[in-house]
Amino acid sequence: MIIAEIKAILKADILVGDDQMDKTIVGGGSADLMDDVLAAVAKGSVLLTGVTTEKVIRTAQIAGVGAVVFVRGKTPPVNVVNLAKSLHLPVLLTEYSLFVASGRLYFNGLRGLDGSW
Repeated sequence: MIIAEIKAILKADILVGDDQMDKTIVGGGSADLMDDVLAAVAKGSVLLTGVTTEKVIRTAQIAGVGAVVFVRGKTPPVNVVNLAKSLHLPVLLTEYSLFVASGRLYFNGLRGLDGSW
């Protein structure tokens, strides 16, 4: 799945990375605890989270995440957006809850990080 498809499925806004809409995303995971992200997220996956701190962006960078989606309409502070820009990490924003956003992506064919369909 590419980021443009994720954007459409989640009715999301692009905060960072509008030039990366054709980037392939290999799977998806949802977490608010960044330790869980480090333990489970696959390189090139999308991370869905309700946490809008710099720690999310730094964790995504370390884990090799391909894109971050902030859920529940939570807009990250400017410093978080600027950090994502500096790292060329696509960031999207959706009004859907973490549960619904994850379900919509799964229903539309994005596999879970455990390999499930």
